[in-house]
Formats: sequence, C-alpha cells, structure tokens
Amino acid sequence: MSGEDRVLGWEDEISNDSLGPSTIFAPGEYQYEIVNVVRGRHTPKETGKLPECPKAEVTVRVYAKDGSEYIDLKENLFLHSRCEGMLCQFFRSIGHRKHGEPLVMDWKKVVGCRGRCKVSLREYTMDGEKRQANDIKAFLDPKMVPAAAPDAGF
Repeated sequence: MSGEDRVLGWEDEISNDSLGPSTIFAPGEYQYEIVNVVRGRHTPKETGKLPECPKAEVTVRVYAKDGSEYIDLKENLFLHSRCEGMLCQFFRSIGHRKHGEPLVMDWKKVVGCRGRCKVSLREYTMDGEKRQANDIKAFLDPKMVPAAAPDAGF
C-alpha cells in the first residue's frame, strides 16, 4: 500500500482531512494471504435469511498481479450448513482440504495461509455519490503445478 501506515497514539496530532483514494482492482483472479480471523456471531436483521450462527470474519490480503500493492478485503464465512459449500471452497483454496474429503475446520491454522481468489467489482451509491468496491466472488482451488516449482500451490 502506498502512503505511511502507522498506529496513532491517543494524544497524537492529526491533520489529513482526506479519506484518500481507495485502491480498486479490476475483476479477475488474484493471489491472497489470510492476515486475520476474528470469531463473531451473525445476527440477522431480517427473517427468512440465514439464521443466527457463528461466523469467521476473515481479513484477506489480495495482492496486485505485479505484487506492487495490495488491498485488504473482509469476508464473513458463516458456520451454517447453507454455507458449507463456501467453507469447503475456502479450505480447499488454502490447501487444507481436498475435493470430496471431510475436514474438521481448524481456524487457528488459517492465518498466514495463501491461495487464489476471484475478485469482483461492486458498484453502490453512498451519500448520493456512485462508488466502487471489490468483493471476493470465489475462493479458487490451488493451481496444479509440478512439485519442483518454487511457488507450488499458487
């Protein structure tokens, strides 16, 4: 990421009024790394959708194709049988699961794992202004590469 990223102290002086331009990636396939997982709880705002259940709030660091920058995307993975396909897709993508094999999810081993994902572009309106954001459309299976390749799994 460009700019100076730093933690602010409670009594630090601030002066930058700009929210700064958000980096937006073109839709496509990208490499990622899991940088954080927080256990949370999904509480639905409407009935008829997914019921209350645990969720993993995953921070996915998606890297530009040339590696020059990255974006952090938040992905909620709901621990519910309706979302089991997405959970399987996620764990296959990071190499913890193979197609058709059962897996006991071990969230403690997720941070630092890498994989590939498909990124989409979403348009929305906020305060009367049209904006864009990236979303993860799918977690992709690891590429099949020869065992001697240096980046096996990407």
